[in-house]
Amino acid sequence: MIDPDYPHIVLAFDYKGWRVEIEQGELQGCKTYSVWVNYELGCAVAVPYAKSRWDAIIKAKQWIDARQEQA
Repeated sequence: MIDPDYPHIVLAFDYKGWRVEIEQGELQGCKTYSVWVNYELGCAVAVPYAKSRWDAIIKAKQWIDARQEQA
């Protein structure tokens, strides 16, 4: 049986009304990070891949800022 891949959330915080959740995974023996953002109408993968938590946080904030500028 295939092992399901459950998200491993290592950090979560609120930013400008969005809930940001950073998930830690592994690819070829290296830690990787992705970011989910949750808001009133649903959720989205803001950052599919980052090499570090810090990089994930910066990219997630940039993603949110870009969406708010469009509104």
